[in-house]
Amino acid sequence: MGLDADSVLVIGLGLLVLSIPSIVAAYADRYIPRLSVLVCLSGLLAVGWAYWASPTAYGLADIPTVLVQVIARFL
Repeated sequence: MGLDADSVLVIGLGLLVLSIPSIVAAYADRYIPRLSVLVCLSGLLAVGWAYWASPTAYGLADIPTVLVQVIARFL
């Protein structure tokens, strides 16, 4: 079972959401957020790849539907 564009989109969005608090904490503690930026860039690359690989382009209105479908697929 390979990863389809919907799964990669959800993984990328998850990485982006998880990187935000880490970046904010790094700036609050005044140190360079190296790993946080790496995770954020990985998330952006995953979202970009999913957008490029999808047969139909994603819109903002499609994201909640895709999230529910991918989560339901794994449950």
